[in-house]
Amino acid sequence: MPIETVPGTSLQYYLVAFDATGNERDEPEGKMSQKILDILSTETITDVFIFSHGWLGDIPAARSQYNNWVGAMSKNVADIEQIKQARSGFRPLLIGLHWPSLPWGDEELGSGSVSFAPTETDPIEQLVEQYAQRIANTEAARQALRIIFSAAMDDIAPATLPPEVREAYEVLNQEAGLGSEGEGAAPGADRGAFDPESIFQVAELEPINYGDSDWGALLMPLQALSFWKMKDRACKFGESGGFQLLTKLQKATADSVRFHLMGHSFGCIVVSAILAGDGHSTLARPVNSVVLVQGALSFWSYCSDIPVAPGRAGYFHSIVADRKVSGPIVTTQSELDTAVGKMYPHGARVSQQIAYGLHEFPKFGGLGTFGARGPGLEIVDMQMLPLDAPYKFEPGKIYNLESTKYICNNPEGGWGGAHSDIAKPEVAHAVWQAALSS
Repeated sequence: MPIETVPGTSLQYYLVAFDATGNERDEPEGKMSQKILDILSTETITDVFIFSHGWLGDIPAARSQYNNWVGAMSKNVADIEQIKQARSGFRPLLIGLHWPSLPWGDEELGSGSVSFAPTETDPIEQLVEQYAQRIANTEAARQALRIIFSAAMDDIAPATLPPEVREAYEVLNQEAGLGSEGEGAAPGADRGAFDPESIFQVAELEPINYGDSDWGALLMPLQALSFWKMKDRACKFGESGGFQLLTKLQKATADSVRFHLMGHSFGCIVVSAILAGDGHSTLARPVNSVVLVQGALSFWSYCSDIPVAPGRAGYFHSIVADRKVSGPIVTTQSELDTAVGKMYPHGARVSQQIAYGLHEFPKFGGLGTFGARGPGLEIVDMQMLPLDAPYKFEPGKIYNLESTKYICNNPEGGWGGAHSDIAKPEVAHAVWQAALSS
C-alpha cells in the first residue's frame, strides 16, 4: 500500500498512482484518494501539499524523488517553526502524484525490480515495443519504428537522413497525433513544424542525449517526438486525473484548508493543467501557492499576449486571468540545467533568437531557463535566497528565482546537468515561504 515513509524519518506522504489515460489505479485495499478523503474527514488538516514529478519517472523514481523532496523540506526547522507560529495547529498532509512518464519502467506498486535478463526476443522488436508504448501504439507506427531502428543498426552515422527513415519519421509523427500549432497551443502541440532532417542536422552539430540512447543524430528525431509526446501526456493527465483529484479534495474540506502545489520539470505542466482544467470545469476554489521548479514548459505559458504570436495568450493564462492561485506563483531557473536549457529548444528545433524588451529570448524556450515572461504578468525577478533570508512573497505576483547558485550539481550524472538537483534546503525554503505567505 503506497503510504510512504521517508527513510530515516517518521514522515509520511501518500502516493496516488494514475495510468497513462489519467485514471487512478486500483489497489488491493481500494483507491488511495479515498483513504486521503477519509483522513481529511476525520483529522484536523490545515494544509495539503501536492507534488508532481516530471519526465522519466516510473514508480521507483517517483518514490526516490518524493523521499528526497519531503526529506529536504523536513530539515528546514526554522521555516516549519515560523509557519507553526503563524498558524495555530498547523498540520500538513503530503501527497505525491505518479503519472507514467517512463512507459517501460517499473510501474508496479510493489518494491520488486524489473528483470532485464537476456531473452530470445529480437532487439529491434524490443525497441519497437518500447517506443510504440511511448509514442503511438498502432501498426503503422510500429512499422515506421522498425525502419528507423533497422537503419540505425545498419549505419550509425549516415551523412544525411536516409529517405526511407525520413518518411518513417513523418508517419510516426502523424500517428503520434501531435499538433504543430506553435506557441499558445497545448503542451505537445506548442512546437513548430516537425522536420526530421533539420533535427538530424542540428544534432550532428551539437549532439544531445535525451536519456536512454547513445545512437547519435539518426535517432534524435525519435527522441524529440518522445519529448513532445510526454509533454502531451503531462497536460492531459493534469487536466483529467490531477484536476479531478484536487477538486474532490477541495470539496471535501473547509475553505480554511490551504492547498499548495509543487511541480518539477514536466510536473510543472501537470500542476498548471490541474489549475487550468480542460476549459469546461473549474476548481472549487483557488489554491494558495504554486512552486514550479525547473519547469519544462513554455516560458510564455502564463502571459496574456505572446510576443511571437500576437493576439494569442499563453495556454495557461487563465490561471492568472481568473486568479486560480490566491498566493504567489514561484518559478526557478538554473543556467546549469542542460535538460531544459538545451533539450527544450532542441526538441522544438528552433535556434533563431528574437529581441523582446531589453532581453534576448528565443521563440521556444523553457520556464526553467528564462522564467515566466510576457505581458499581463506581475513579474518579480530575484535571486534564490539563503535559508536565513525571508522572501515576503506577495499574492498575485510571479517570482522568477535565479537559482544557479543552489541548483548546480549533477546528482544523477549524464545528460540533464543540474535539472534534478532540487532536493536542496534552499529550494525547500522557497516552497515553505510560498506556503507561509498565502
